[in-house]
Amino acid sequence: MAIELGIDTFGDVTWDAQENPLSHAQVVRNVVEEGVLADQVGLNFIGLGEHHRDDFAVSSPEMVLTAIAARTENIQLGSAVTVLSSDDPVRVYERFATLDALSNGRAEVILGRGSFTESFPLFGYALEDYEELFEEKLALFAKLRTEQPLSWAGKHTQNLDNVTLYPPVEHGPLKSWIAVGGSPQSVVRAAHYDIPLMLAIIGGPVDGFAPFADLYRRALAEFGHTETNPVGFHSYGYVAETDEQAMSEFFKPYVISTRRIGAERGWPAPTRDSFENEVKHGSMAVGSSETVARKIAAGIKSLGASRFDLKVSTGPLSHEKIMTSIELYGTKVAPLVKDMLSE
Repeated sequence: MAIELGIDTFGDVTWDAQENPLSHAQVVRNVVEEGVLADQVGLNFIGLGEHHRDDFAVSSPEMVLTAIAARTENIQLGSAVTVLSSDDPVRVYERFATLDALSNGRAEVILGRGSFTESFPLFGYALEDYEELFEEKLALFAKLRTEQPLSWAGKHTQNLDNVTLYPPVEHGPLKSWIAVGGSPQSVVRAAHYDIPLMLAIIGGPVDGFAPFADLYRRALAEFGHTETNPVGFHSYGYVAETDEQAMSEFFKPYVISTRRIGAERGWPAPTRDSFENEVKHGSMAVGSSETVARKIAAGIKSLGASRFDLKVSTGPLSHEKIMTSIELYGTKVAPLVKDMLSE
């Protein structure tokens, strides 16, 4: 099984050397440089998250991915995630089909409901329609991948009459994933639409998600899908020369980000002990190249996954440290992971 290793970033607003926040514009430019470096060190994928709030700089992943596409040759380019519930499936498809054309077949879209809800009022959608919006829009998107020209009658979407979208994707269906945070119903939904599964793991041990990967494969078979779709997963991480350096440099940005988001959601404030426990026993891949490689390889084996994406940006963690982490991940971690999985 071929293993793909990639990165994700939400374009977290980062600090300069004096711990002053950079402008959102500079962060966007830095994200492009991070994507270019990821390509240069041989990583397989970069995913950009869509957010519409002041702690993240990327609101239009496709625009930033286009800039990365123009400066890279091999890396796959995708979202992490596209909030389909508050978007138009037709426009999402067209934007990624255009990115696919510009990048010569390197576009991927990871669809999700998103873990934040600011896009709903921003684009005129009601939160009480949260479930219905995603279900209907995903159904439409799934048909657009495989059934053009398409006619469609929608409740939360437009009606379509024998529509074909342009530009057409040159090489088969647009590569797509459905991101799931841990709901069995969402796992089964991904299998129903015969779209690969991306497990968005933000806490807890990776092997705790193995039942979801197994459920997905069983559901694929029960729905009569003969192909074995890939399963991927994503988690936070940071690579440095030593475990001690990685823990020291990552802790403060992690706490700042987690405290802010946790305050909005009622999570307990993180402590040094809870952080160290999550690094040791949970999904976060923080440490030296060998430590991170062992964590990733174990997760891939546990889930039977073929894709892992490391979220390289966390809170105000500086661009310079992110770049160093990406370089170590591509040049040292990736070869170690592949060696460990070949044993």
